[in-house]
Amino acid sequence: MNARIVSVVLVLASLVLPGRVSAGDVLLPRVEVEEDVYAYESADNGAGPMWCSGSTCLVRLKDRVFATGLETIKDAKPLNNCRWLLFERAATGWARIGVDESHRTREPSPLACFDDGRFFLSANPTLAPLDAYNGPARPEILEYSARDASTERKTIKPDWVGSSRFTEHSYRSFAADRKRHELFLLQNVGDDYAAWVLLGSDGVTRAAGRLNWPWGADYAKPELIRVCYPNVALANHAVYACGVSDIVEPNPEWRAFKKQLTGREWDYDFRRLFYIWTPDITAHPLTNWLEIASREKTCGWVSPGDLWLAPDGTVHLVWTERAIDERLRAKFFPNARQRHELNYAMVRQGQVVYRRTLLSAEEGQANEIPGLARFQPAPNGRLCVFYYVSGTTAAGKPLSENRLLELKRDGSDGPSAVVPLSHPLNSFFTATPRAGSAPSSTLDLLGVRVDGRLKVSYARVRVY
Repeated sequence: MNARIVSVVLVLASLVLPGRVSAGDVLLPRVEVEEDVYAYESADNGAGPMWCSGSTCLVRLKDRVFATGLETIKDAKPLNNCRWLLFERAATGWARIGVDESHRTREPSPLACFDDGRFFLSANPTLAPLDAYNGPARPEILEYSARDASTERKTIKPDWVGSSRFTEHSYRSFAADRKRHELFLLQNVGDDYAAWVLLGSDGVTRAAGRLNWPWGADYAKPELIRVCYPNVALANHAVYACGVSDIVEPNPEWRAFKKQLTGREWDYDFRRLFYIWTPDITAHPLTNWLEIASREKTCGWVSPGDLWLAPDGTVHLVWTERAIDERLRAKFFPNARQRHELNYAMVRQGQVVYRRTLLSAEEGQANEIPGLARFQPAPNGRLCVFYYVSGTTAAGKPLSENRLLELKRDGSDGPSAVVPLSHPLNSFFTATPRAGSAPSSTLDLLGVRVDGRLKVSYARVRVY
């Protein structure tokens, strides 16, 4: 490309991108592929294809891309009325190459991979009878080779500490160290704790233990705070995790008022974001929970987005917040204003060293409402956040789009751009390094379109 053409490109980019534009910092995302992977039916069991949001159902191994799906079993009763599907994207599009014909489950099955060409499927088949509503489950990991993914190589059955009472409600997180060829699986055991295992390249359990929940001493009735949907990263035996509180409404007045609205005894909180880590899971247990964010005062809402472990050891976090539950405002906090935020923080050695709001929408003011966000790191060290935005524009027009924002090394904004997807995604997975996919200038997406169709779609975007 000659200098004149470059100059024209930069001038055009400056019309749509904020900030100073130069040849090295422009983001011009190019959508290369948009296509459906599979259709699904609602299982009416509380889960769905995107339910394991702390993990991913999409991995890339060089030029090979694999995904798992969730199929509702006809005539099977909830909760365990689904089975996993395995897909590969070939030159002609997506092909189903595997299905669990032998077991039933409730939740989607996350994937992880190594740089040696192997990838792994986390399954949680139920042990409950066909006519049972719920019951015990048996976690297992299936190993495949990217060279011939149509046949499972072996089944790995982790050695858990104690007699873990697993059920179909796993809330599990699946992570990989792609270079050391190790896997980490974290799976909830009821409301009591989470069990974890570290598996070596041969599938043998290297370490195992239990993760105890943070203690909610400040509640009217102190209790354990179950943490769910955690994003987990594994590197050289170090483990990092960030998840959200998920307990029955702990405020007795709010709980009674919600029961009047819904008729239910329960309503879960999702209001506190917690982080935990260890420099070596084989030598030091996961301890000392750190509260990253809270919307406890006004019955708000917090949702984890993503976690990126940078080469220098800095942990990057991104999440969304909503200030209030508007159903309760008139009675409990009439002067509170609604506010939606996309927030970002950097953590080192278990301490927050930097935080800021990337995008906000406040009642009566800006109305660009941020949604789910994921990191996209590149091999050259650049880091972007891919996220969804809804609401209305400054001119009052409906807004539904995906955007990219580059974060500089100090956490400040780099260039940004709208990603020109024909069908925006508001719930999605990426081929994340947390699951073993390599950092890439290509953004792979598996998600659900905003249009409400019961289909899971794939998109490939050239980012840099």
